[in-house]
Amino acid sequence: MVSIDSFRKLALSFPDAEEQPHFHLRSFRLKKKIFATLWEKENRAMLKLSLNDQSVFCLYDTKVFFPVPGAWGKQGATFVDLGKVKMAMFKDALTCAYNFLKEKSAPKSKRK
Repeated sequence: MVSIDSFRKLALSFPDAEEQPHFHLRSFRLKKKIFATLWEKENRAMLKLSLNDQSVFCLYDTKVFFPVPGAWGKQGATFVDLGKVKMAMFKDALTCAYNFLKEKSAPKSKRK
């Protein structure tokens, strides 16, 4: 289980990560781009994962990790049930989301 406070602290622990409002949600961003949102009332997070990472985490347990319904989910947006996920696995998934955005945001000359 991951508490709301633990989620926020972990998301903000990444270099240059910022918390900003996003409609009725809190978003966590790098260079103004979202890598995670917090859905407090639903006790879940949305992570923007690569499609490969999304498939790996969803294979673990579809009650813990599951694609956001519709087009966003087909692009890697993945819900995580904070009440069911283990901290170590959540930390891995959040790190993947941050690193995916970081890589996408890097100048083309510095991408892998």
